[in-house]
Amino acid sequence: MTGRRNAWMDLLRVACLVMVVLYHSTFIGPLAYPQFVARQFVFGHQIGASLLLVLSAHLAASSLADPARATVRWWFSRIARLLPGFVVGTLAATLALDWLAPPGMYRASVGDLVANLAMLWNWNGYHHWDYVDGSYWTLPLQLAAFTLAPWLRRTRLGHGRGLRVLLWSAVLVPLAQWPLAQSAGGVYDSVVDGFGLYRWHLFVAGVAAFMFTIGRLRRGHGLALLASCVAAHVVQNGWWSPTAGLVTDPWSVIGVGLGIAALLLAVRLPELGLEPPRPVAQLARRLAGISFGVYLVHQTLGYVLMLRLQEWFGAGPGTQTMAMLLQAVLLGAAMTRWVERPAHRALMRAFDTHGDRPRPALVADGRPPLPAGPPEGARAELVGARGGH
Repeated sequence: MTGRRNAWMDLLRVACLVMVVLYHSTFIGPLAYPQFVARQFVFGHQIGASLLLVLSAHLAASSLADPARATVRWWFSRIARLLPGFVVGTLAATLALDWLAPPGMYRASVGDLVANLAMLWNWNGYHHWDYVDGSYWTLPLQLAAFTLAPWLRRTRLGHGRGLRVLLWSAVLVPLAQWPLAQSAGGVYDSVVDGFGLYRWHLFVAGVAAFMFTIGRLRRGHGLALLASCVAAHVVQNGWWSPTAGLVTDPWSVIGVGLGIAALLLAVRLPELGLEPPRPVAQLARRLAGISFGVYLVHQTLGYVLMLRLQEWFGAGPGTQTMAMLLQAVLLGAAMTRWVERPAHRALMRAFDTHGDRPRPALVADGRPPLPAGPPEGARAELVGARGGH
């Protein structure tokens, strides 16, 4: 395995972030707050956040390729990367809504703030709590995946036939219960949404893509599993209408499918000696390095900024979207530099000083793993990401 940074993966991550900002600034924002002026351009397809989950799973799979890495320290490092920024972002969004937002915007109660900090949006017997920032729906899913991944890697389900059965089950079981989820409601709806069954196929796609590119899934098997993940997105991205049947957004499905293909291509291009121009690669690397910070601060703070620009200066929709993108980059860089990275360093120092010392993982039969790397001809890359997006 090589530690060389893959510029194509950085570009893919940046493209996903741009789609997230466009989706929220042109579609979700005006949907949530009708006081926004009408948009001439609307990007109404949830592609970016879905692909960020795929990339997150791909990164986790690549870093756990060696089972010796499946330690408590690996898990704690991911938690230490995600949670401090999330807490600060939640508090910042709450303060912005209370102190800076124009009339008509949502104000979070103390109960909403507590529920948001505890990530209890989908665990109250209904579909959602009120989100202080709607983008945060991905975080409990990533935390759950990062918690399960190292444990599974050290069991029989973490390799070989057990892993293949697990991946297929993670796609097919949520599909099997989908009809019930459309009508049950209440507590059942909370369990389905709380465990994120509607997005498990995206994590499977990331893991399957990694296994496919390093030769641990045969071509036919790998392509069939990835195709099943895209097919699952057709269903899980939609809902059932008594009159129209399955209603889904085909462009979101196409976008996710093309994104998975782009991921496979991004892994392959450096091996062919193809690299983006150096200035493009450097810019993509910097933006990818602050991607988690950008994700945390772009939506709610961006809505406040856009509405104030509209109210005070008569800014049009194009100017509002550019302002939202610019503030996301600036505040995301600040979040990364002054919250995410120093908090991660401090927490890891505390863990290494006071926590359990990492011990070598054991494979399923109790023997320590061999020191050898991936099999002959294997390919892997380290995705340049902060956090899990």
